[in-house]
Amino acid sequence: MSRWRLIGLGLAAYAFGLIATAPATLIDARLEQGSAGGLRLVEASGTLWSGTGQIEIRDANRDSGIAKRIAWRFRPAYLLRGKLVYEVALDHALQHFPVTISLSQIEVADADINLPAAALGLGVPKLAALGLTGDMLLHIARLTFRSGSVQGNATLQWRGAGSAFTRISPLGDYELRLEGDGAAVKATLRTLQGPLQLEGQGAWAGGRNPVFQGNARVPPQQLQQLAPLLRMFAM
Repeated sequence: MSRWRLIGLGLAAYAFGLIATAPATLIDARLEQGSAGGLRLVEASGTLWSGTGQIEIRDANRDSGIAKRIAWRFRPAYLLRGKLVYEVALDHALQHFPVTISLSQIEVADADINLPAAALGLGVPKLAALGLTGDMLLHIARLTFRSGSVQGNATLQWRGAGSAFTRISPLGDYELRLEGDGAAVKATLRTLQGPLQLEGQGAWAGGRNPVFQGNARVPPQQLQQLAPLLRMFAM
């Protein structure tokens, strides 16, 4: 074997070693770019191909958010298609969902994610001060994140909703549907059940704060108890 062939094989082996041991922290840079800073990976350990960390979902100002424990495993069969596909689990869940990363986008599909009620304040900043409580489930049918845009749809259900501004609990169960067309994400709110009837619509476009307009209806006998909360909604 010639000297140059040996050098070539050595360089190839070295490059393969670098790729195989690429640190998990590289994922954070790709997430930040693809989500315009809305998604970040912190406390990452392991490699690009298998590891754990904390996934952070941040607000429009990128200075606060919520975090979930995350574990991932690479699926090499998709590499020939020019994509990085991972099986992802949150908070030690047994059910995994796929996350696909390419040069221009990040795609999440078939995901069910439990969230604290405080996560609503990330999408609608004025809700952050309401001390919201209850159980929330985000179902992502398919969402594609590109720099400054989101495409796809998801549904957020809020069960046993409550607030620090009223003793009435629960206030009700609610559903928020999200539809992204690339230019903007549109949101539609409806009430599933409960004394506080909420409905509304809103939109969010990349680089801008979300805009949401809604209506609230309350039975007359509970109006006094809910008045402080309604005043906060109106602010």
